[in-house]
Amino acid sequence: MLAIRLPDDVEARLAALAAKTGRTKTFYAKEAILEHLDDLEDKYLAINRLENPGKRWTLDEMEQTLDEDR
Repeated sequence: MLAIRLPDDVEARLAALAAKTGRTKTFYAKEAILEHLDDLEDKYLAINRLENPGKRWTLDEMEQTLDEDR
């Protein structure tokens, strides 16, 4: 369950679209979320990685680790 407060103008547009097409406002809200969720995940995960960088390895370090595991 999700409740969203929208600005009045956005709510009115959504209600008008739903009325004109016979679909629900929920249908269009779900469509909008699904359409943009991948992009939002990519954006915010990338920002998080830039702000909180983890360990980075050079190719030589990775090859050395692989050689040690053999």
